[in-house]
Amino acid sequence: MNSAENDLYQELVLEHKRAPRNFGHLAHPTHQAEGTNPTCGDQVAVELQVQDGRVQDIRFSGQGCAICMASSSMMTEAVKGRDLAAAQQLQQHFRAVLTGAQEPNEATLGKLVSLAGVRRYPSRIKCALLGWHALMHAIADQADKAESAAPADMAPPEQQP
Repeated sequence: MNSAENDLYQELVLEHKRAPRNFGHLAHPTHQAEGTNPTCGDQVAVELQVQDGRVQDIRFSGQGCAICMASSSMMTEAVKGRDLAAAQQLQQHFRAVLTGAQEPNEATLGKLVSLAGVRRYPSRIKCALLGWHALMHAIADQADKAESAAPADMAPPEQQP
């Protein structure tokens, strides 16, 4: 990455820290979860409004370092309007880039590529992934609740008398 790209990316991160997108709360979230990074004190809560398997709306709240807040802000822009499977795939790809398992790709990551430099600072990777972890927990927790709400002791319809 050349110096001009690096400067542009740093400015994008700072802009998302100064004016985070989708910051606040939803009136009636269908999914929600919180995450904390005790190492640096970051705390993020993510709230989703999911309908028909698609993220209709998303908000985050909390406090944290510039990397944490910018990543959470960019995350909300990246997953809003996507189906849950696509959001999960994006999270996996973003995580793989930050941990060095994959190379950054602007075509796949969009603005999130501006955070790829975090992988050079292992102690900051958790900061960049905190909002994403909360997002994945919100999706997984709601799926777990839906599964546990189904009667477990009920036989499938074809086996009922």
